[in-house]
Amino acid sequence: MDILVALKQEEIKLQRQLKGIQGAILALNGSHVVPARTKLVSPNGVSRKRTMSAAGRARISKLTKERWRKFRAEKAKRAK
Repeated sequence: MDILVALKQEEIKLQRQLKGIQGAILALNGSHVVPARTKLVSPNGVSRKRTMSAAGRARISKLTKERWRKFRAEKAKRAK
């Protein structure tokens, strides 16, 4: 059984190495593709920034101010 586990681990290691080598070859050929999760691209191929709605920003701001208010109140309470 230990031999099977060792062979499986070796297979996984070799697959990782192969993937890295294939990526290097693609990069050297100039056809390396950036994974979709690292770069936002619209359907027409133009990169775009992530945007947040005004309501979302306001909600985060409100919650952050509330957390700081509680923190400062607790800090002042301990200082007395």
